[in-house]
Amino acid sequence: MKSSIFLAAAVLSFSAGVACAQSLADNPPKSTIICLDTGGQLRPVVCRAEPSRLDAREDICICPGSTQQVTAPICAPGVTPPAESALYERERLKAVSHGSVVGASWHGQPMCVAPRNRGDH
Repeated sequence: MKSSIFLAAAVLSFSAGVACAQSLADNPPKSTIICLDTGGQLRPVVCRAEPSRLDAREDICICPGSTQQVTAPICAPGVTPPAESALYERERLKAVSHGSVVGASWHGQPMCVAPRNRGDH
């Protein structure tokens, strides 16, 4: 009985997506998790993080079951993420290598995402 409950819990957690924790050494973090659907469009990611403007690290991120979890770099100060468009989404999906777009660029600009806490409020 206990093993069937454990197996059911494992299946449910796996179907919810893969979880990922950020490095404790990187504060502010240099990368984050994004979720992409089969067309390369961004889908909501669920991340657990401390409610802090000083600590922007995320403890764990989960993508919905039908999306791909991808590591993306966080844009450097003064850099804005590329504008979303159908062409950019297709190119971003093609650029995914081993679950990451770190190091990929679009029209000479990194395929980065905005930081969770900018600290400019």
